[in-house]
Amino acid sequence: MTAFKNRDSQRLTHRIFSWVVVWLIALGGFGCQTTPPQPAVWSPRDPNRSIVAGATELPPPQANQEPLPSPTPLPLIELPELPPNINPLTGLPVEDLSRLERRPVMVKISNYPRAGRPHAGLSFADLVFEYYIGYGFNRFMAVFLGQDAEMAGPVRSGRLVDAQLAEMYQGILFYGNADDSTDEEILAELGPRALAEKDVPSPPKYRIQAEIPETTLFVNTRELSDYYTRLGKGSNDRRDLRGMIFSDEIHPVNEPAEFLAVQFSRQARGEWRYDRETGLYNRWIEIGANSDTATIPMEPLVDRINNRPIAMANVILVFATYTELAPTKHNIALFDQNAGKRAVFFRDGVRIEGTWKTVSNGRPIQFFNSWGLPMHLKPGPSWIVLVGETSTLTSPAPGQWELRFDIP
Repeated sequence: MTAFKNRDSQRLTHRIFSWVVVWLIALGGFGCQTTPPQPAVWSPRDPNRSIVAGATELPPPQANQEPLPSPTPLPLIELPELPPNINPLTGLPVEDLSRLERRPVMVKISNYPRAGRPHAGLSFADLVFEYYIGYGFNRFMAVFLGQDAEMAGPVRSGRLVDAQLAEMYQGILFYGNADDSTDEEILAELGPRALAEKDVPSPPKYRIQAEIPETTLFVNTRELSDYYTRLGKGSNDRRDLRGMIFSDEIHPVNEPAEFLAVQFSRQARGEWRYDRETGLYNRWIEIGANSDTATIPMEPLVDRINNRPIAMANVILVFATYTELAPTKHNIALFDQNAGKRAVFFRDGVRIEGTWKTVSNGRPIQFFNSWGLPMHLKPGPSWIVLVGETSTLTSPAPGQWELRFDIP
């Protein structure tokens, strides 16, 4: 990040950048592939898209243009307003507006043991976070706002990063208990918004019959939200979750990417395969690993509720600092990341380099493209993988990408 010589020049640079961003937002769209940051309501898929009459077209940035020296997180005053029916986490309209008049519901979902698959509820989530939990395994955090899942799970224990994510997205967190020290940190950060299994009745939680006890806990997300409201220990009204910018336009500095694999270990591998017909990335997941062969058998991942494939408009790799406190306990630094760290975006069959930042600990992550401008995500759900800073991303063949997870 470029250091400014003095505070006055820093303020001047910030004002200039802020004015440029706001001006670009007001202009709407270009006649080329590059558009300035714009609210989701201006997506061409929206029949009520508003066009600024007489707007002057700007020359398109060149592919070799130098990145901005200091992409600055946008404060609330500079983020575009969204219509009341637009989901700020997907950029899409919702059918039931009451779902936006509440906090997001965030559920810890197990990926192991494999007997708990297929998962329930992932096809209804607006966001899914994936991260490392130790011994080569990963776990998910599903975020529900625009839709609800009658059954989300199987639910497993909380981790330290859950407190950060739930605070950044102002959510209600449901998890299957945690070790004492982790539980204390989650409660200290979230207060009554931290709902551990031991403190929640049935409904909204449910136990099903299964061979392995770790795969039996599920929750109804709408019932959980209503339960939190009835508790009366905190507000459950609409939160300002602006921060992600959605557009059908694609950043022109990109590379083909119809396949992405994220491998935490030989027993924990996920693949994203781009479907040209739907314009989405379908998730595949490992079904076992044989140490005697180089290949890892995979199968499509579906939702047990509706048998629909897990398909995402955006897959985002967020490079973050992991600090290992114990083999199954890690601190993942998401708070106070104002300098910007690497992010890699996959949308519409292409890969785009960029950065991610946090404007404050109570605000969603903001994403920027290679020019330092707000990244245009494709309208729809996003899957965000928190990978260690020393993880490697390579391309063994054109359009194919392989990430090997690593932490120091």
